[in-house]
Amino acid sequence: MVDFEAVNVLVQLAVSMRAHGRGGLLLVVPAGSDAWQESIVRPIPYAVVPPFTELAALNRESPDVKRTRHWQETVNRAVEAVAGLTAVDGATVLANQYELLAFGAKIARRKGSPQVEQVTVTEPIEGNVAATVHPTQLGGTRHLSSAQFVHDQRDAVALVASQDGRFTVFAWSPCEEMVHAHRVETLLL
Repeated sequence: MVDFEAVNVLVQLAVSMRAHGRGGLLLVVPAGSDAWQESIVRPIPYAVVPPFTELAALNRESPDVKRTRHWQETVNRAVEAVAGLTAVDGATVLANQYELLAFGAKIARRKGSPQVEQVTVTEPIEGNVAATVHPTQLGGTRHLSSAQFVHDQRDAVALVASQDGRFTVFAWSPCEEMVHAHRVETLLL
């Protein structure tokens, strides 16, 4: 079953990241696991301890509360705050339950993991055909490091906003057994 509220929060984050125009990188990692830290350079310059949980708490509210204008305005402010941190050099790390864990994090290849050599890329445009490319063909450092992160941390997702307006979602594809880059800027207009 799809958690539409979760998808909505991620879409709001993506729209906000794209709107601020400074580019950004958001890593969404499994809650309760520290495995993602194996792909991050230590020390993490801005580890958020304890995690910032406002967005997580808002997401746990009852359906009646979620229908109120006050709740939506509060969510919008929390989304803007998290999305704004993605403009800081490095990655912002958010648990999939919406706890902010870090920002300004530098991605590194996990010890013992091979370098990502190819990704599948698609766009939600009629007639688009998936292509397999080297990750450097997708963009700059954010794209390459995101592809490597998802290659190493297969239960994570990376959202990348480019300064030029492009937006890419990286996720592991078990069917293709490689990183899949979803170019989705047309959906965020």
